[in-house]
Amino acid sequence: MITVLPTGITPADLVAVARGDAKVSLDPATVSSMAKSRAIVDRIEASGRPVYGVSTGFGALASTFIDPSRRAELQHALIRSHAAGIGAPMPREVVRAMMLLRLRSLALGHSGVRPELAQGLADLLNHDITPWVPEHGSLGASGDLAPLAHCALVLLGEGWVLASDGRRLDAADVLRDAGLTPLELAAKEGLALINGTDGMLGMLLLALEDARHLFAMADVTAALAIEAMLGSERPFMPELHAIRPHPGQAASAANMHKLLQNSRIMDSHRDDLAHAVQDAYSMRCAPQVAGAARDTLDFAAQVAARELISVVDNPVVLPDGRVESTGNFHGEPLAFAADFLAIAAAEVGSIAERRVDRLLDVTRSRDLPPFLSPDAGVNSGLMIAQYTAAGIVAENRRLAVPASADSLPTSGMQEDHVSMGWAATKKLRTVLDNLTSLLAVELLSAVRGLQLRAPLTPSPAGRVAIAAVAPFAGEPGPDVFLAPILEQARAVIAGRELRTGIETHVGDLL
Repeated sequence: MITVLPTGITPADLVAVARGDAKVSLDPATVSSMAKSRAIVDRIEASGRPVYGVSTGFGALASTFIDPSRRAELQHALIRSHAAGIGAPMPREVVRAMMLLRLRSLALGHSGVRPELAQGLADLLNHDITPWVPEHGSLGASGDLAPLAHCALVLLGEGWVLASDGRRLDAADVLRDAGLTPLELAAKEGLALINGTDGMLGMLLLALEDARHLFAMADVTAALAIEAMLGSERPFMPELHAIRPHPGQAASAANMHKLLQNSRIMDSHRDDLAHAVQDAYSMRCAPQVAGAARDTLDFAAQVAARELISVVDNPVVLPDGRVESTGNFHGEPLAFAADFLAIAAAEVGSIAERRVDRLLDVTRSRDLPPFLSPDAGVNSGLMIAQYTAAGIVAENRRLAVPASADSLPTSGMQEDHVSMGWAATKKLRTVLDNLTSLLAVELLSAVRGLQLRAPLTPSPAGRVAIAAVAPFAGEPGPDVFLAPILEQARAVIAGRELRTGIETHVGDLL
C-alpha cells in the first residue's frame, strides 16, 4: 500500500504502483490539505472575481467570462474536447504512473480541488482500471493535456479503458462493473486534472529505473567481451580514474576491474609481449563512455526528483488565498533531461556494438574463429546478429536527435513555445529498449567467445554468464535459428538474475 502524503511520493512508490500493482491510499493530512485549498476556490467563485480556469475559458479563450451556471459544464467540456489523442494506446505502466503522479500533484494542496478527485484516481488504480491513452496528443507545454484528459474522461464515466488483452472497452461499463460512480466536476477541477507534466515525468522515472540497471549490465557485457578478446584489465585500475574524477567513470571502471579478476583467460596473456600495448578504444575507454552515461543519468534523476516535489498546475492556489497563473506546466526541464539521457544511452549501445564487431572479426579478435563459428564458411555464426545490432545503433542515433529543440505554436499563438517533452521521454524509452537488445547481442557474443577459449576457465562473472546463456544458446557449433536465442538473451539482460548471480561471486556492482 502506497500512502500519498501532502508532501508527495517517492520514485520507488511510483515504480511499485506502475509496475508492481501496489494499492494507493490518501493520508488524512492529504485530505485536509486539499479541503483547505478547495475552500479558497469556493470563496473566489462566490465573489464573482474573474480567475483563469475558474470563471473564464482556457488558452486563447482566457478572456471569456463564464456564467456561474455553466462553470461545471465548462469543466466537463474541457475534458471532452482535450481528450483528442490518436494512435496506439500507451503501455499500462505509463498510464498508471501518469495517474499516480496527477493524484500526487493534487495531493500537494495547491490545485484547489476536492479530495474526491484524488480518491477517484486512486480508485481507478486500485481497481486496475487503465484508461486508453493514445500515443499522440501531447506537446509537453501546458502539461500533457490530451493524455491526462483521456485519463480524466474515464473518471467521468466516459471515454475508453484498456483491457488486459489489449481490447478497448467503454469506460461507463467498466466503472459500473467495478462499482464505481462517475464524478461530477466543480469549478477548476477539469483544468486541474489535465494541466500537469505527469506523463513526461512518469515515463522519465520509469526510464531512470531501467537505465540504472542497463548501465550496470553494460559494464558486465563489456567486461565479458574484453575477457573473451584477451584484453587488459589494467586501464580499469582505480588510481587511473582518481586522476580524472568523474564519478560515473570511476564506478564503471571499478565494476569492470572487479569483473575481470580471477580469470585464467586473463592470466594466460597478462605478460605476453605479443599482445597490443593498448587495447582499442571500445575496450579501453568503456568506463569513460559508460561512466559519462551514468553521470547523465544522475543529472536526469536530479531533475526528476525536483519535479516530483513540484506543484505543477495552472492556476495554483496559494495559502494566503491568492490564485495565480504560472508556467510550471511547461515540460522543458524534463524534455532536456530525457533528450540528454537518450544521447547517453545511445552511446552506451554504440560502443557495445563496436565490441561485438571486434569479437566477430578474425583480424582483430585475437585468434577467435570468424564470426565465432568453429566451422566458418559453411556456417555464418553470429554474423547477422551484428547486422541487427548495427541497424539498432543507427536507429538509436536517429532517436538521439533532441525533441526539445523543436517547437510548434498552438492555441491561437497563446501557447507559442512548447517543450515536446512527451516525445522526448517517449523516445527515451525506445532507446533504452533498443539498448537492451544491443547488450543482449554483446552478451551472446561474449559468452560464445569465452566458450571458445576453453580449456582456459573464465572469471567468476564469465562462468555465471555462461551458465545463464548456455541452457538456451548451447555451445559454439553449427548454425541454429538465432532469433529465439537473442530474445532469451534480451530477457537475461532485462532481468536481475544474472547480475545477482555475478554479485554473489564478486561482490556488489556499483
